Amino acid sequence: MTIRRRACIAGAYEHPTRKAPDKTVAQLHAECARGALADAGLTLQDVDGYFCAADAPGLGANNMADYLGLKLRHVDSTDTGGSAYLVHVAHAAQAIALGKCDVALITLAGRPRSEGSSGVAPRVVAPGTPDVPWEMPYGPVTVNMYALAAARHMHDYGTTPDQPAWIKVAASTHAQYNEHAMLRDVVTVEDVLASPLISDPLRKLDCCVVSDGGGALVVTRPEIARSLKRPVVHVLGAGETIKGQLGGQVDLTWSGAALSGPRAFEEAGVTPADIQYASIYDSFTITVLMQLEDLGFCAKGQGGRFVQDGNLISGIGRLPFNTDGGGLCNNHPANRGGITKVIEAVRQLRGEAHPKVQVANCGLALAQGTGGNLGTRHGSATLILGRD
Repeated sequence: MTIRRRACIAGAYEHPTRKAPDKTVAQLHAECARGALADAGLTLQDVDGYFCAADAPGLGANNMADYLGLKLRHVDSTDTGGSAYLVHVAHAAQAIALGKCDVALITLAGRPRSEGSSGVAPRVVAPGTPDVPWEMPYGPVTVNMYALAAARHMHDYGTTPDQPAWIKVAASTHAQYNEHAMLRDVVTVEDVLASPLISDPLRKLDCCVVSDGGGALVVTRPEIARSLKRPVVHVLGAGETIKGQLGGQVDLTWSGAALSGPRAFEEAGVTPADIQYASIYDSFTITVLMQLEDLGFCAKGQGGRFVQDGNLISGIGRLPFNTDGGGLCNNHPANRGGITKVIEAVRQLRGEAHPKVQVANCGLALAQGTGGNLGTRHGSATLILGRD
């Protein structure tokens, strides 16, 4: 079964807050849900499918579904970290194609900024997790796991620190036009290289922001989407996978996008050369560089050359990316940036991005998510979206 053109994204909403000390996580989920439904012209009463991940408070979807007062016939609480919400779009499209639901709501929300979350502190991991005895004695932290991947890529392919810095430059160039972005100042390659070293070779400006907030999406049957008097955005293709330690055959120079990407392109019937806009998960600059290679936008090892000299800047480069400023400058709610990648892709396809960064006649977009750690194990999900 294919999901190509079997479902549409009818509603999208990004919460404007970046710090919410006065709100609960459940409130943020609810506000995002109402925002996306209002964008679509629907209500909570129309929803019969609900999708969330571990950022939703409570047991799976149970507590939030009750909190929102939803009457459901399909539920999915798949969690693959920051990529989960792209997986949810694909699973919602599958459920709709099979007649399991008609209107699917996907929500994400969190308060890591208010709660003092840090990427330089060890994550709390359940003792029964199978990798704990072998990895936790070494005290792995998020930024170190990405720095390992960056160092290996530089060693194997000759990538230089100034090349991924161009990714931050592109993100900041776009973020200046986003009134809600956490970081709106445009930076240069020199600024990135002069920022404090966090975990060699990653510097402060190679790292994403930590923000409160969230977002939501509404996925519907195509006939419902066309009745809502909003631009119709089709789900054309999707791919998902988990990349781990590969039984000891560890290779830190590629991501799960090398597996999820080709599946999405095949289902959509398009190639990387056809993509007009790309939302790429950007927890760190190296995350973007490696995913661009693995998705086929350039050859393996050529990511550094591909991103430099403004090649990702809208109106200048070959591949406009993260035109809202992305996780590097705009928003990384709940330490999970996947849903905002889909939201900005929807904006581009609708022609609703900021005029300074809107891709002219954008008809085909890609959204890519990575959840977990690039240096250990992560979930990868790829979506190809198209305008009606």
